[in-house]
Amino acid sequence: MKKENLDYLRKKLADHKIRVDARYRYYDMKYKEPHTSFTMPPQIRNRFQSTVGWTSKAVDALADRLSFRDFDNDNFNINKIFQMNNPDTLFDSAILSALIASCAFVYIIDDEEFPKLQVIEASNATGKIDPITGLLKEGYAVLERDIYGTPKVEAYFEPFKTTIITYGESAVEYTHTAPAPLLVPIIHRPDAVRPFGRSRITRGAIYWQSYAKRTLERSDVTAEFYSFPQKYAVGTSEDAEPLDGWKATVSTMLEITKDEDGEKPTLGQFSTPSMQPFMEQLRIAASGFAGETGLTMDDLGFVTDNPSSAEAIKASHETLRITARKAQRNFGSGFLNVGFLSACLRDGVTYKRNQFTETKAKWEPIFEPDLSALSTAGDGIIKINQSVPGYFSVNNLKDLLGIEGDEQVGSRYIGGTTGEDTSDIPEEVWNQPESTELT
Repeated sequence: MKKENLDYLRKKLADHKIRVDARYRYYDMKYKEPHTSFTMPPQIRNRFQSTVGWTSKAVDALADRLSFRDFDNDNFNINKIFQMNNPDTLFDSAILSALIASCAFVYIIDDEEFPKLQVIEASNATGKIDPITGLLKEGYAVLERDIYGTPKVEAYFEPFKTTIITYGESAVEYTHTAPAPLLVPIIHRPDAVRPFGRSRITRGAIYWQSYAKRTLERSDVTAEFYSFPQKYAVGTSEDAEPLDGWKATVSTMLEITKDEDGEKPTLGQFSTPSMQPFMEQLRIAASGFAGETGLTMDDLGFVTDNPSSAEAIKASHETLRITARKAQRNFGSGFLNVGFLSACLRDGVTYKRNQFTETKAKWEPIFEPDLSALSTAGDGIIKINQSVPGYFSVNNLKDLLGIEGDEQVGSRYIGGTTGEDTSDIPEEVWNQPESTELT
């Protein structure tokens, strides 16, 4: 362990932690905007502090559609490793954290039974990345902090070695058989400029949410005047008792007598401000946010049309679908790296990364098909399989529709690919192994 490398990674984490924590506050709807109004006093605005959860919606709308299934061509049985590590929580936690902060990290713990996997958010881990493999050259993570946020237990990761540093104690080194640090990044939308990816909560999304918050705060203050419009009285006598402003506002009956000359004051009311401009401003903010994040106005609570079919929903979310496909490719590579290093620990063998190139990540469909979509897909599958026998089988239909099929039914029987009517085939024939030919 080189002291200068560890100090560099500590400083790097401290520099990025501020921005990551800010993104999490936006997601948790706890970020307080600075006072920018030059007409509204701070004490008034503090009374009408608004909260908008659009950035949370942008993250959740994508995260909820990314459902990892398993690895195909799993020659090293890495699916078993993930199954032993509560995959329903592990994958979702890593994906959600990566969408918020641009990346997350999976800490692989070498255990006697099987490798244990722990998700660490980007505010507590960093490293130097290899842009070719997506693995780290060296990594650093804060495993535990005290009540003041000071690191209490740290870990420094290197190939074939992990060093645990506990405050007030001597560092402990652990050796292993993995050819890369046991801290694997799960990255959202990496590129050559930002190898650790980009957050789903972009600066544009933050601006439009702040715009909407300011609009709601102004509308709340205006609503007070809208509910109790200002009134006035002209021509009152100097000897008359002054009107109680609050009583004149809420009272259902007021008595104003004539003076000694028989004159009476003139009563009036100022025109009330309209709330319509604020609704238009809020729609502008929602439209800008939807364009920035690939959502629709319906997703943000502005109903624009009648309930749509599944195909119409897919068409309106085309940008979100493409974004989800991109995220699946990025996250699938990261999870494969986790499985690669975990297999090295489990087997005690230093595998090479290129031995896992045939293993592919499989995801559930981004949009679940409804009955009409299933019917349409069924007609198309029958026609294609009649033209190209065996083109669609149980496996690729599962990828297309996301529905478990009967594994005993081979590709020959889907849609009658033999060109014959199979309705009168006995049940015992259907249950025969795939290698048995129909006669």
